[in-house]
Amino acid sequence: MTAILILMTLGLLLGGLLGLAGQYFKVEGNPLQEEIESLLPGSQCGQCGFPGCSPAAEAIANGAAPVTACPPGGKALAETLAAKLGVSIDLSGVADKGPMIAYVHENLCIGCTKCFKRCPTDAILGSSKQIHAVFADACTGCEKCFEVCPTECIEMRPLTHTVQTWYWPSPAVGGIA
Repeated sequence: MTAILILMTLGLLLGGLLGLAGQYFKVEGNPLQEEIESLLPGSQCGQCGFPGCSPAAEAIANGAAPVTACPPGGKALAETLAAKLGVSIDLSGVADKGPMIAYVHENLCIGCTKCFKRCPTDAILGSSKQIHAVFADACTGCEKCFEVCPTECIEMRPLTHTVQTWYWPSPAVGGIA
């Protein structure tokens, strides 16, 4: 019984010390980085050259990456980031294409699994020497599979509106159109 009480007292004492140390040595994050990360799409696609949106936000906040670094965000995100950081930007090189998803042409697919290995979100279904397909809900449109396909059987298609993605369009300015 004495050993149990000693271990319980030691556990409570060390736990309390760890709690105090956690409060005393607390590290504050960069609030600008957190704001930028909340503006990014959060798809973790890697199109910007960073492994995810958090490292990209850190680089943009530190000035190591341009505000036009996020291709899925397009011109709207670049303008928002430029206004937040107070920098001027040239949007001539920023393509503002809509969301895209990959589509596999089954008659051309040889099952090499190169696309399967490059997909950051595991949106491609299939296995070696089998025809592959794309799980559209998981595809971020990063085009990594499109780049490595040896038979060019992957096509990037615009995202079509479904009941889940459709929204009511804004009314025309000046009344009924």
